[in-house]
Amino acid sequence: MQNEEGQNMDLYIPRKCSATNRLITSKDHASVQINIGDLDESGRYVGQFSTFALCGFVRAQGDVDSALDRLWTKKKVEAHQ
Repeated sequence: MQNEEGQNMDLYIPRKCSATNRLITSKDHASVQINIGDLDESGRYVGQFSTFALCGFVRAQGDVDSALDRLWTKKKVEAHQ
């Protein structure tokens, strides 16, 4: 919900899991959000990062490593195009 000035007035904005596209509810205390820094060719941090949110369901199944690998590979392919 936005006010007349265009500012967001919602108290809680739910996130979506990057791996499964499920909504991460306010009661999902096992969910995490990870920021991965972008590097240049020489391996130095350039000041930007990519954000991935993972729900507790993915973490409970033990699929976080493969999900992050898949998401990061997809992000690298999209960046080079």
